[in-house]
Amino acid sequence: MTALSRRLAEACSIEDLRHLAQSRLPRGVFDFFDGGADDEISLRANREGFERLRLRPRVLVNVQQPDMSTTIVGRQSAVPLVVAPTGAIGAGWPKADVSIARVAALLGIPYTLSTMATSSIEEVAAVGGRLWFQLYVLRDESFANTLLQRADRSGYEALVVTLDLVAGGKRERDLRNRFTVPLRPNAHTIFDFACHPSWCLQMLRHGQPRFKNLAGFEGHQDPRASIAAKVGQSLDASFDWDALKRLRDRWAGKFMVKGVLRGDDAARLAALGVDAIWVSNHGGRQLDGAMSSVDALPDVAAAVKGRVPVLLDSGVRRGTDIVKAVALGAQAVAIGRATLYGAAAGGEAGAERALQILSEELRRAMQLCGTQRVADIDISLLQDRKALPWADQTF
Repeated sequence: MTALSRRLAEACSIEDLRHLAQSRLPRGVFDFFDGGADDEISLRANREGFERLRLRPRVLVNVQQPDMSTTIVGRQSAVPLVVAPTGAIGAGWPKADVSIARVAALLGIPYTLSTMATSSIEEVAAVGGRLWFQLYVLRDESFANTLLQRADRSGYEALVVTLDLVAGGKRERDLRNRFTVPLRPNAHTIFDFACHPSWCLQMLRHGQPRFKNLAGFEGHQDPRASIAAKVGQSLDASFDWDALKRLRDRWAGKFMVKGVLRGDDAARLAALGVDAIWVSNHGGRQLDGAMSSVDALPDVAAAVKGRVPVLLDSGVRRGTDIVKAVALGAQAVAIGRATLYGAAAGGEAGAERALQILSEELRRAMQLCGTQRVADIDISLLQDRKALPWADQTF
């Protein structure tokens, strides 16, 4: 067993993988993955929201072999997990997008590729499995159409449209660290890079991470500006309900929306005919002070009344978090940083370890809660449910 394999095997939690990633990566790279917007209030709230919820386990239930399989947006999945889109992760480990997608396919869960991935739509499609493509709404509609066509030709079953990025969040860790992609050595970053020689050698061996899906995007070859800066300036802040309908008409597959925190928006989206609503505050990386995703979940689930599957991301670090989210009305939870920490710590093996940890924790949590099947997880498992405004809702 190699030293890396041993460290991964000894990781007991997602937090352990986070620490491994932190020790391996330059500060600027780790902070890009780990940080949030402004004062990081929403980033912290995502964890605090889960931590406030208390479980009320059932007893005397046969849970010898709990069944973690479930339906996610119309298809069977091994566990109620989806890999969320995460951008620029090749800065942590080369081909990290491909590695995580491969692990997701082996486990039998959907993988969502980011517009800002450092592997191309086609490279990830070669892995197989259940693939979704996440789209940022750009002013350049023709380029967005090109992305849709590539995803469709490559067999992606679903489009996930991010609605909460009409302007880039102010991520102060990145500003202080002068973090860009492609990575730019300068007086501030060279020392940071040099203190992490194994990461440095890996980057030199495999080359700079670049946003592969944005090749051909206007201005991307300008060496004086990062692609991230170009895209940030090119977001369509005028995107509205009519524009969403037009986009829906251009995509033949499943059509999901991500970044919803309000019940009234969710009800209107359900009426529009979207195939899933993804409750998210963008991992605390956009509007600081936005409510946590898990706090928003009950309102959204109650508003759609089972008409549309509801997913949730942001703050999921434990198997018990999955139980809590499903109890509040989520069909599944999406994880971004969990697999990102794993991949940054140890590539494909690290991503596999992250999903293994969460799957094992979910199995144990289901047993300890007295739930034999995912369908047995409901709001009755949560403390003080009668005092909650959504307690009389059926999800």
